[in-house]
Amino acid sequence: MDLNNIPKIKNTDSGNFFLLSGPCAIEGEEMAVGIAEHIVTVTDRLKIPYVFKGSFKKANRSRVDSFTGIGDEKALKILRKVSETFDIPTVTDIHTNEDAAMAAQYVDVLQIPAFLVRQTDLVVAAAETGRTVNLKKGQFMSPESMKHAVQKVLDSNNEKVMVTDRGTMFGYQDMIVDFRGIPTMKQFATTVLDVTHSLQQPNQVAGVTGGRPDMIETIARAGIATGVDGIVIETHFAPATAKSAGANMLHLDYFEGLMEKLSAIRATINAF
Repeated sequence: MDLNNIPKIKNTDSGNFFLLSGPCAIEGEEMAVGIAEHIVTVTDRLKIPYVFKGSFKKANRSRVDSFTGIGDEKALKILRKVSETFDIPTVTDIHTNEDAAMAAQYVDVLQIPAFLVRQTDLVVAAAETGRTVNLKKGQFMSPESMKHAVQKVLDSNNEKVMVTDRGTMFGYQDMIVDFRGIPTMKQFATTVLDVTHSLQQPNQVAGVTGGRPDMIETIARAGIATGVDGIVIETHFAPATAKSAGANMLHLDYFEGLMEKLSAIRATINAF
């Protein structure tokens, strides 16, 4: 996929990896705009092609009382506000065919969650909007099987498709990233590594997903070295009080330093 097909994306000729980054979920306008402003400052300086990421609603929850969102239209309007304020593209998750049509009016990239990537109707609905489609590999799927998900988008007359690895289930409460899958999936489409979600530890005793944020830099560095085209890093001013995925998000204070290190690794890889 040509990154230039994503509206408003910048620095595509820099040779750097591209980045999907932002909070796990949209909690309000002030937090979304503040996080985006910080990231844009860094990505512009380091010439990292950037897409702002934020879920307008969270449908896959551990408990019935878990945070699901601030309201669909309200959150989507905030995503549009971020895009217009900073002249950047945005990406959000969708969960139903109706979501695809609705979200496509506000964002540039539609993301199919890992647990739903085998849902043909949903994948086709996303593809038929004409937006770029990001297919997250199910934790239960092999890298080779993503070829079929990609083909569903292509068969819907949409060539704007990428795949994202978010780890593979290892036991009941942990995941691992098998980096052998990166070159495999790159045969099918532009390939992204979701660093922060791959460090989730689901199904904890309290019914709240845990994580390993201390491993974010390790996984990110390995992904860049392996040759991923892009990465997902969820970040927040205060992960400890975030309403979703706080246990595995990167604190925004550490964002710039990590991007500098990853850009240096990418430059080294490009030299060979």
